[in-house]
Amino acid sequence: METLESLRRQINSTRRLRSVVRTMKVLSLTSIRQCERAVEALEAYDETVQLGLRAAVRRRHRLPVLRESSSSRPQPVAIIVIGSTWGMCGRFNEQLAERVAREMDDLHQQQVTLLALGDYVSGPLERHGVVPDAHGATPESVEGITRRVEELLLRVEAWRREDGIDRLLLFYNDPASGSMYDANVRQLLPIDVAWLRGLREQAWPTKMLPNFRTEWESLFSALVREYLFVSLHRSFAESLASEHSSRLAAMQRAETNVDERLQSLNARFHRQRQTAVTAEVLDIMGGFEALQTPGDR
Repeated sequence: METLESLRRQINSTRRLRSVVRTMKVLSLTSIRQCERAVEALEAYDETVQLGLRAAVRRRHRLPVLRESSSSRPQPVAIIVIGSTWGMCGRFNEQLAERVAREMDDLHQQQVTLLALGDYVSGPLERHGVVPDAHGATPESVEGITRRVEELLLRVEAWRREDGIDRLLLFYNDPASGSMYDANVRQLLPIDVAWLRGLREQAWPTKMLPNFRTEWESLFSALVREYLFVSLHRSFAESLASEHSSRLAAMQRAETNVDERLQSLNARFHRQRQTAVTAEVLDIMGGFEALQTPGDR
């Protein structure tokens, strides 16, 4: 049977839990806005990189660097999956793993190297039959994105140089309407030739046409690296925003459950206390009547 003391301990514990949940909600809201600002800050940089690519391809009628291999053998593919390092974010990692598993069905004849980023995404991937070849951490905040992207660029370069991998796929969650998010897949390499041709056909924004003296291959390689940097940076920021949105929704549901439990505990506490008070009053009245002499009654 519950006692007043046990109910009081449960109420205090539930109040502390509610405080933690509300703190996490505030942190998630703040982090979402930071991620949104990070994406907005990339817009000008992304535009500059695209202008550089447009200037480069204007001088090139053919794009030999991007020609597909004529070999009939399956080409090796590298996959990067951006999950979460922290938990309590709903189906964030599960939904991402489901998308990876569906895409893997189309790559069953190819040699795939999969890098899973985030401690909480490896389990869902393995439950769907996808075993990562390597693991890594995701940035815990916007401030850590740049360093993580630079490390990934070095790994991508090693994949291309040592393993002959020219196709790179990126899986991540990007924000949708409200607190929703979608599992997205993006091919980073090779760059879409049709997209580059579209850039070449666009009119230059000023009357002064661009020119450069750097060797074309060196310039194009540098611009591709910057393109990858922007793409990875944006994907990390969008993934973080989606993670915090999912965690915010989970905390809102948790707050509702905590408030309902606290309300229930308070009601039980008051009923128990009223029962205890009533019992004490009856005991006092019974003792008083027992002490009275027959003549006093």
